[in-house]
Amino acid sequence: MSSVWARIEPLLARVQKPARYIGCEDGAITPRCEFGPSGPVAWLLAYPDTYEIGLPNQGLQILYEILNERDDAVAERTYAPWVDLDALMREHDVPLFSVDSHRPAGEFDLLAFNLSSELVYTNVLNMVDLAGIPVRSVDRTAHDPLVVVGGHAAFNPEPLADFVDAAVLGEGEEVVAEITEVVGRWKAAGRADRETVLRELARVPGVYVPSMYTVTYDGPRVASVAPRYPDVPATVDKRTIADLGEWPYPKRPLAPLTEVVHDRLSVEVFRGCTRGCRFCQAGMITRPVRERPADQVRTMIRDGLRRTGYNEVSLTSLSTADFSDVEPVVHGVLDDAAELPGSCGNTTINLPSLRVDAFTVGLAGEVNNGRRSGLTFAPEAGSWRLRTVINKLITEEDLYGAVESAFSQGWTRIKLYFLTGLPTETDADTLGIAELARNCAAIGRRYTNRAAINVSVGGFVPKPHTPFQWFGQNTEAELRRKIDLLRDATRKVKGVNVKWHDPAASVAEGIASRGDRRIGPVIERVWREGGIFQEWGECFDLRRWERAMTAEGLSFDDVVFRHRTVDEVLPWSHLTAGLHEDFLWDDWQAALAEHGLEDCRWTPCYDCGVCTGFGIEHVVASPVPPAGGSQGTGQDLERGGDAPAGIPVPVPVRIGGRAPVGVGS
Repeated sequence: MSSVWARIEPLLARVQKPARYIGCEDGAITPRCEFGPSGPVAWLLAYPDTYEIGLPNQGLQILYEILNERDDAVAERTYAPWVDLDALMREHDVPLFSVDSHRPAGEFDLLAFNLSSELVYTNVLNMVDLAGIPVRSVDRTAHDPLVVVGGHAAFNPEPLADFVDAAVLGEGEEVVAEITEVVGRWKAAGRADRETVLRELARVPGVYVPSMYTVTYDGPRVASVAPRYPDVPATVDKRTIADLGEWPYPKRPLAPLTEVVHDRLSVEVFRGCTRGCRFCQAGMITRPVRERPADQVRTMIRDGLRRTGYNEVSLTSLSTADFSDVEPVVHGVLDDAAELPGSCGNTTINLPSLRVDAFTVGLAGEVNNGRRSGLTFAPEAGSWRLRTVINKLITEEDLYGAVESAFSQGWTRIKLYFLTGLPTETDADTLGIAELARNCAAIGRRYTNRAAINVSVGGFVPKPHTPFQWFGQNTEAELRRKIDLLRDATRKVKGVNVKWHDPAASVAEGIASRGDRRIGPVIERVWREGGIFQEWGECFDLRRWERAMTAEGLSFDDVVFRHRTVDEVLPWSHLTAGLHEDFLWDDWQAALAEHGLEDCRWTPCYDCGVCTGFGIEHVVASPVPPAGGSQGTGQDLERGGDAPAGIPVPVPVRIGGRAPVGVGS
């Protein structure tokens, strides 16, 4: 086994956080030594951000365990070196390395990145370069590792097409085995021809190989994307596992030696979301809902607490309060934890993804038991009208009820998350954010003089595979104007504090989110000019992106700010998350008409395409909707007063020829 530890160790005294690079975590797997032509397929799983951001990532931890359980594979991990070590590595000619055995990245067969957001794209290029691998895939030989990407931000991999060998769409538990088998056969045959293995990978369901496709253009638009060979599929569909209960991972959760974000045990309770928020890419691309059996959740938590020594656990999903057995599970977890020895017996439960209309007094009393600091809710928009546009069907009464539940149970701080720059947004909608925050602060003051409402505002970036993929993003100037309007409206409101995401970063994210292959050279220029860690405010500078766009002859208006048309070939039109294109377009039209749709777990199917196309149904733990679940029809709003006074009740609308039930709670 080769290791560059002897070259790394002298450098660590000169960096800010040397513990980022040493590995040795509780739960880490001791790497096997038999690398090389006759050894197992070697994966280096990479997270293109710092160790403290990447270590808690469950996707990486799950694949790490699954691959290491196989006889024909071995997996290690790497994270993006911070700028201090990056500079030292380049100065001393030290390559990118794994944290498990400190083996050079170039000795692995695959360098596989988990992409959580588009602004990490420049870090991908930087890490490939640090590994000693040619940045552009066309320059690589059969002796170079294959560069693979996956994760939510890989659902439009076209901006990275020049740099990656393959992109995996969807969930990786099953497909990594199939990739391992393809690469294993290639290794056994002597790695003679890189084109051969790429062509074979392109035939694996869910694997997209950009070099196997030819793209033509018509002005700012994509004219066509066509496979180069008859055995390469014209359309690549995402991978979805049918039963989450068959994959109880991670079984050995990593417990780091240094502080990381989300420094607690995390257990995934379900995947998918059918609330249908039109801005939410994650909710669209992860359908259908698949809940983990409640007993398995309790077992994973009990074993994880015992193994790691944590006394805090997060139940993770896109909207954990929607788990149909959430309150019994919370009670059961607390009962189980009380029987554990030591600090594990004093367990705190964290529900990081809370829907306002599913948060009850009972949950408020259970979560973070004994620690009443802060909760986060995401109303997303400041008015009922705009929440109907985006299909976030929660009322003011929902929000105020959740806030009152929290403050009445001893909480002192509430964070409210909103988006600005949403389709059809007006200044009245923006000022509605201030009104909601003001009223929430007043509720809090009835219970404590320390009540604080922290408002966080992010600029909306339309994402592929959502109904809003055709929407033209707001300019930086317009986003700043709206933020200033909100700041002025809340400046003197007691207990309300407003923070916002940099609108310039939202513009850069828009370039990478909906760009085609012509954005690749832009990303490369930004990276070569030093633009790494673009999600970190101290490292981001929009001027790099502006210079790169100008140098490549590209327009912000064409790439970011213009509306798309129904007949346009989108850069990702040949890649699918299972959603019918007509469903997405009709849902976009329903948004413009201010019509909402209920959660299809509890109503008739809208035929979005996922369940029927993949032959997978929603898997729920209970036939009864949880608190906040859609249980009625549009007439319930008309009768029951759930809609705020004076707000017209939306009427049902036909989506793709399918008549939905009316708007729910």
